[in-house]
Amino acid sequence: MDRSWTEGLAQRVGGGRVVLDPDIIAAHARDQAPLAEAGTALALVRARSVEDVVHTLRYAHERRIPVVPRAAGTGLSGGANAVDGGIVLSVAAMDQILEIDPAARLAVVEPGVINATLAARAEQVGLYYAPDPSSRDISTIGGNIATNAGGACCFKYGVTGDHVLALRAITADGSCIETGCRAPKNVAGLDLTRLLVGSEGTLAVIVEATVRLLRQPPPASTLVAFFETMEQAAAAILGMEQAADLSLIEVMDRTTVAAVESLTSMGLDTGSTMVLVQSDAPRSVDMIEACERVCAEASAKDVFATSDPHEGAMMLAARRAALPALEKLGTPLLDDVAVPRPALPAMFARCEAAAARNDVVIGTFGHAGDGNLHPTILFDRHDPRSEAAARRAFVEIVEDALALGGTVTGEHGVGTLKRPFLERMVGTTEAALMRRIKAAFDPHGILNPTKVL
Repeated sequence: MDRSWTEGLAQRVGGGRVVLDPDIIAAHARDQAPLAEAGTALALVRARSVEDVVHTLRYAHERRIPVVPRAAGTGLSGGANAVDGGIVLSVAAMDQILEIDPAARLAVVEPGVINATLAARAEQVGLYYAPDPSSRDISTIGGNIATNAGGACCFKYGVTGDHVLALRAITADGSCIETGCRAPKNVAGLDLTRLLVGSEGTLAVIVEATVRLLRQPPPASTLVAFFETMEQAAAAILGMEQAADLSLIEVMDRTTVAAVESLTSMGLDTGSTMVLVQSDAPRSVDMIEACERVCAEASAKDVFATSDPHEGAMMLAARRAALPALEKLGTPLLDDVAVPRPALPAMFARCEAAAARNDVVIGTFGHAGDGNLHPTILFDRHDPRSEAAARRAFVEIVEDALALGGTVTGEHGVGTLKRPFLERMVGTTEAALMRRIKAAFDPHGILNPTKVL
């Protein structure tokens, strides 16, 4: 690979921002998707300012050098993985909360701000930043926007894109664009903000975001219920959604419940499917009582309810422990599919069938309120046969989601893992239109090539 340009990049960007050490570059070469391919970059830029991003992209544009933007690297689809001969452009150090405006109920942040940090700062002034991916303690706002990340509270509050008012971004040639505005309502022209949200760094590099903040909701009331069968659990999920104003509905299958219990010793019923719901409505206690009645009608084995926020947080901790618990059983290949809520029992059944056909362990959990499941396929990274079986199961589960009228990704993004399925998901004509939009933003194709499209 041609390395002649790397010194010139260091001179252009300056300030010691460019790293050429192969070991340090390799440590920034991939996200958390174990089976997504990653190339060998020749330089890492640790941007600390908008100017660093501009200089990097102008230099790369002039020389047709591929650039992969990244922040915390917590993605799960290979979207931040390096490409051969390119630049990894990290915005993780651009981590300042520039403004919180309580009157306008908005915040202006740099892309490296950690989700939980913004949420905590908003809470200090009585406001609420709603998007809550499971990785909120370590993932960044920029990465959340790039993948249009979701979370448990999507059921009531929507995904990240529903909370983005405006963006400042740098296009492939180093031009600065500003989309949207601070007003809560804006329909001027084509919605470039929405176009950038979820584009996974293929159109521009986000350097600043203006996001909505909400009034802090009342303390939530919580219910956990255990069911003998997934059909019973699904009936309860659909019934509770109709009966109460809920902020989240989460589910874990038996495999996941057993793994969480092994990790946490919480006293969970390891022979059951677990459903967890919360309500932050003004009459949350009444909402949870209605859910208790629905669970009883659906033949729940056990039901536990509380209006105490601390107890509710402990219950939710069981769900948040799902992936760390399953990781104890093997290398996880985490899928991310979503189906219409009535298809949840069928999707769970198909995950179980894929596990049996391929002789792998699959623990399935996720956001039942919006039909978004995370079948987690566990395999032995050092056994080629085990890895091949995991890949087969992964493909089968994605195809099953499509067959049930669902999507190949609900919140993790396409990256490289789901790229083979995108055209089937969106359509041939639609995929071609996406490529033309990509070309308009990035005519030389240097921004995050090989990802998504």
